[in-house]
Amino acid sequence: MSKLCEICGKKPATGNNVSHAHNKTRRRWLPNLQKVRVATVGGSSKQIRVCTRCIRSGAVVKPVVAQKA
Repeated sequence: MSKLCEICGKKPATGNNVSHAHNKTRRRWLPNLQKVRVATVGGSSKQIRVCTRCIRSGAVVKPVVAQKA
């Protein structure tokens, strides 16, 4: 399972950890991905991995949940 947002395509960024002695080691910054149930075109829903920026901005359309009577 890849660490990739299915809406915006955000993926891990790379760079260096830099110590006080200026030693450098490679590291990765991972996107904050969450599993979210999303409404699809046919009215059904499916679960996808989306970054929190897409959830917060409203790029994800969540399915309507029927209320119990």
